[in-house]
Amino acid sequence: MYKVVALYKFSKILDPLKIHNSIRAKLKSLSIYGTILVGEEGINGTISADSKSTIDNAIKFISKLEGFNNLDVKHSSSEKNPFVRLKVKLKKEIVTIGDTSIDPTKAVGEYVNPVDWNDLIDNKDTIIIDTRNNYEYSIGTFKKSLNPKTTKFREFPKWIKKQKFTKEDKKNKNIAMFCTGGIRCEKASSLMKEQGFENVFHLKGGILKYFEEIPEAHTRWQGECFVFDDRVSVKHDLSEGSYDMCHGCRMPITEDDKLSAKYIRGVACPDCFDKTTEKQKSRYMSRQKQVELAKSRNQKHIGPKDEVLN
Repeated sequence: MYKVVALYKFSKILDPLKIHNSIRAKLKSLSIYGTILVGEEGINGTISADSKSTIDNAIKFISKLEGFNNLDVKHSSSEKNPFVRLKVKLKKEIVTIGDTSIDPTKAVGEYVNPVDWNDLIDNKDTIIIDTRNNYEYSIGTFKKSLNPKTTKFREFPKWIKKQKFTKEDKKNKNIAMFCTGGIRCEKASSLMKEQGFENVFHLKGGILKYFEEIPEAHTRWQGECFVFDDRVSVKHDLSEGSYDMCHGCRMPITEDDKLSAKYIRGVACPDCFDKTTEKQKSRYMSRQKQVELAKSRNQKHIGPKDEVLN
């Protein structure tokens, strides 16, 4: 059983390249898999290892870096390694909202621990906002949450501007925001504070931490939670979910989707079949053949690039 950890923290880094090189060398020496993003605003990533001690050593190392002693960490597991390699990348933003004036190291909303989340979202004066993308929302979300219908997080500020929030809303309503691991809703809370909202809250540790700490009998969650690795989704008990992934568009697909005439394994699904050219499909088919060939040889195929949002 592989141990999987989603982690992040907003904290100013004066020399991102130095931190990048340090993390890369250490994680490589530990045989860690996954993706870590390093930028001036902090660290974000998801990693895996084949033992708890190995993953604990990785977390211990990152937590000892200056400014990262209170690293936000969420634990889960997977029967197979959800990553094929280790990647440590330098990024301008560790989660891209497209506006560098939004600075979570200076101002964010109020953290809400999972144990207090249900009371907040059950309050009639609370507006619940899912800060994730539309395809994530489609397979699971909290009851009564708003869906901004974004395809990328950088679209979220435009959605906020289009909403008709009144001065009374900004002053009196509770704005409760959430995402997979806590990083997007934390950054979004900084945006909301900048926009003049007074009572802004975000779920500490995100959906994954909520799953860890809240019994399923008391959940307000409906469906599964999309994750950015080969598991595709997880259930409330953090076991692997029921969704697969279309390797043509990287979107979640169901078993019913696979019955469609527009589903081609590793190439297309009903959602993207009509959006890709024959040339693209041919290229994806060639890639899929390489995947299957590698599998027959018991080798790992380096697939499409991993994405980290959390």
